This record gives sequence, structure tokens and C-alpha cells, in this order.
Amino acid sequence: MVLVSSPRATTELPPVVRVSFRSTVRSYIALTKPRVIELLLVTTAPAMFLAERGIPNLWLVLGTLVGGAMSAGSANAFNMFVDRDIDQLMERTKGRPIVSGDITPRAALVFATVLGVASIAVLWLIANPLSALLSLAAIVFYVVVYTLILKRRTEQNIVWGGIAGCFPVLIGWSAVTSSLSAAPWILFLIVFAWTPAHYWPLSLRYVDEYAAASVPMLSVVRPRLAVGLQVVLYAWATVVASLILIPTADMGVVYVVVSVCAGSWFILEAHRLYNKTADGIDASAMRVFHASNTYLTVLFVAVAIDPLIVLM
Repeated sequence: MVLVSSPRATTELPPVVRVSFRSTVRSYIALTKPRVIELLLVTTAPAMFLAERGIPNLWLVLGTLVGGAMSAGSANAFNMFVDRDIDQLMERTKGRPIVSGDITPRAALVFATVLGVASIAVLWLIANPLSALLSLAAIVFYVVVYTLILKRRTEQNIVWGGIAGCFPVLIGWSAVTSSLSAAPWILFLIVFAWTPAHYWPLSLRYVDEYAAASVPMLSVVRPRLAVGLQVVLYAWATVVASLILIPTADMGVVYVVVSVCAGSWFILEAHRLYNKTADGIDASAMRVFHASNTYLTVLFVAVAIDPLIVLM
């Protein structure tokens, strides 16, 4: 599909109206993209369990999760501030707090900044400086590298921009060990390879909206079949990375079984999308999107459970 020109996004946003305190709180929560945060935390806690080879200090886990959630929320709020112009052009994002007028751009920017500073302070005090610095790196990478530089310039935006979503495993591991070994980098690699296979099916679903906003997602600038092939390749890369973790972190039978079975299912779903696209069938890309969420959750639950089974 050729990237088509779109009407110039207006910088004028709806006027802010008086709303109740509860509605305001909901709007600020929405600014952090809580569903995205949930997925990031799914990878943080298991990394801590694996680093500890058992159950880590629960206060440390709680503090790291809170700090990590604040970090991700800050990055997401900055993202909404920067992208408020194109969010007006996409049906999927028209209801976001800045676009709807529930929160002013200035208030959103202040909120994102305060939340980011607080996340670094929390991780510095509860975990350690390394975790805090990794949190800062994640925010900077997501806001500057992905949102400001890559998103509107290259079809590979989600590949390299997705690195920001890999930092939670490093933050979780470093919170326990105050260092980084080979194993957390393999976890990093798993999330890195998973991100395109997860997001590109979603971009297929909303391809017309991305085109209208002149965002060069892969689905906008390449044929559907080419996107389907990339989803397959990255799904395979994700599963291979998950298997590399077995010898690297000396994983047990629980993780081995789950990584093989869940990985096979994930690859099957990716191939189904590609085959249906090749046959000219309007395949349900969202099926692969949801399958990818389930796969990552199941895999990282196994990461957390596996060292506990060894201890029993």
C-alpha cells in the first residue's frame, strides 16, 4: 500500500471543560496507557524471580513494580503529548485525554515529567542506582528515539522503538542482583523479537488510520503479504530466543515444556495469518495480536514458576 497524504493535523484541541475529580483521575490514568503497563509488569516480576532463583523480597518486588509502572506511565504520557496531533486523525486514538480536551497538553507534560522523576527516585531508593538509570534510559529511548525520531520516519519504527519495552526485564533483574548477566539479556532479546510480531498484526487492523495520519507503519508501506511474512519471521525469532534461555539460565522442565508448547502455538498462529493472506483471505490479524499477548504472559509465568519448582 502506498502511503497517502492526509489532511494537515490541526494543533487546535477541544477546550478543556470542568469535570469531576473522579473523571480527572481516570483521565490521568488513561494518559499512562495502563493496559500497556500491565504487559510490561508481566515481564518484570518473573525476571526478579529468576534472578533470585526463588521468591525475592516481596517489598522489593512491590517497589520495583511501582517504580516500573511509574516509569512506563511517564513514557506513555510523554508519547501522548508528542503525538497529540496525529491522535486527532485516528479513530483508535481520538478518545485519548489530550485530544478529547480532558487534560491540557501542558498539564500532561508536567504530569509525565513528575511521574518520570518519581519513578527514578523510587527505584533508586527501593532497588538500586542501576535499576533507576535503566528506568531513565527506557523513558528517554521511548520518547526520543521512538516517538520523536523513528515513528514518523521509518517502517522499522516499531522494531527499534520496541527496545524501550525490553527494559523492564533488565530493571527487574538488576533490582535483585544489582548487576546484569547473560540471562537478562536473553529475556531482553525475547521481548525485542516478540514486539514486531505482536504489533504489526495490530497495524494491519488499523492500516487505514495509520495511512491517514501519515505514519509509515510496515502495513502502510508494504503489501499485507510482506507484513505477514515479517510476523512469521519474528515469531520464529522470538521462540528461538526463548529456547536459548534454557541453557543460558539453566531452566528446568516447566519452562522447557511451556516454551516449546506455547512457542509452537504462537508460530502456528503467525503462519495461519500468512497463509490466509497469501490465499487472499482477509485474515483476522487481531487473532495473532491477542495470541501474542497470551504467549508472552504464559512464557514469563513459566519463567517465574520454574525456579520455584526446583526448590520444592
